[in-house]
Amino acid sequence: MLWATVSVVALGFLIALEIAARRYGLPGPMTNQAKEVILAPKSGPLLYAGMALMMVVLTWRERLIAAGIAVGIDVIFFLVRWAVDAKMMFGNGALWVTLGYAVIAVTRRTGRERVLLLKGVGLGLLLVAGRKTGDTWLLITSKTRPAVLDQYVAIADHALGNPSWVVGRIVEATGPIGDHILDYVYIQLAVAAVIVALYQLRNVAAERRFPSHHLVRTFLMIGLLGPGIYMIFPVVGPIFAYGSDGTHWAVADLWPNTPPPLNVPHQMPFDEITPRNCMPSLHTAWATAIFIHSRKGPRILQFFGAFWLISTLGATLGFGYHYGTDIITGVVFTLTIEAALRSQERGWDRSGIQLVAYGAAVFTALLVSFRYLPMEMAENPWVFGPLLILAMASVIYGYIRTTKRWEPKTAPARQPEPQPELV
Repeated sequence: MLWATVSVVALGFLIALEIAARRYGLPGPMTNQAKEVILAPKSGPLLYAGMALMMVVLTWRERLIAAGIAVGIDVIFFLVRWAVDAKMMFGNGALWVTLGYAVIAVTRRTGRERVLLLKGVGLGLLLVAGRKTGDTWLLITSKTRPAVLDQYVAIADHALGNPSWVVGRIVEATGPIGDHILDYVYIQLAVAAVIVALYQLRNVAAERRFPSHHLVRTFLMIGLLGPGIYMIFPVVGPIFAYGSDGTHWAVADLWPNTPPPLNVPHQMPFDEITPRNCMPSLHTAWATAIFIHSRKGPRILQFFGAFWLISTLGATLGFGYHYGTDIITGVVFTLTIEAALRSQERGWDRSGIQLVAYGAAVFTALLVSFRYLPMEMAENPWVFGPLLILAMASVIYGYIRTTKRWEPKTAPARQPEPQPELV
């Protein structure tokens, strides 16, 4: 019933976004996804990552066959596109295989095996659809929010020492190598999430069931709820509001060399193209989720999660896509969602309800303070800067302290009884 309900809600959500996009004369997420059955996909790695998630329910023999078919289909598409001089990109084969297994589940499987395979297919398609819905959401934010609140966030960022300006200069100093590494990390965030998720779901094929909680649940929930905050608190980012990418819409060309002056902030009009996707930083939120879920893996996976989080923070700030305040709210946002999902898994006890309520309260307080107290924050950085960090740290501490209580306690190893000495 839960999976059926989720499927119906997801379908309704996709249809609503499709209608909204059509109102602006553009194709919606369902149309864009359908095009990728034949046309060149936007992201081939993402389609293969979705197929990898689907394959967690298959045996190793079935996985090898599926991967071989996907690669073979992509080779055929590659040759045809090369012959007609069309846009080159791989990934169609992965989408064909995923859709093919949906047909197999309906026509060739029964009972629990059908449900398990449909869950795998749904998981892979949800990851891919999440990217398409995100693109549509960004379009909606740019069309429906003509004014942005960047001046408020930029002034509040003085309390944190203007981290986007600082990190932006550091990234510029690293040259093309640092720029390319951070750009790859920023773009391939979903692929990193799949790597961690595959470790968590490694036993699905053997146990014939999914674990009660895993990274993909958190990842999708962040993507579902985050754009709603974009509509409430529209912000385009320093490289647009204070940099050259903002053209004549920008306040001035200040980023990353000159922090914005301490003037009373106002709402400012902006173009109908740039997404209002800064508050909170969902890239930070997703990278934080990857970090959290990698903690229970082997050491190499823990290093991978830490590297992706640090690199994502460097990219979001260093490329001028986000302010420091966005980063703080992104961390609080993720911990609150993760706490809610884990509480739902356990049955909503008192500690879980308190943690989720506290995280939501801190998140709301941060947004309110950025909107109505930016000048006070900027004029008293030694007061509000530590308070912002303390607010985030308190949610982190509360999450760690509460979830540790939820972990099953392992019984101490039984000590061998002393044996009588032979005489």
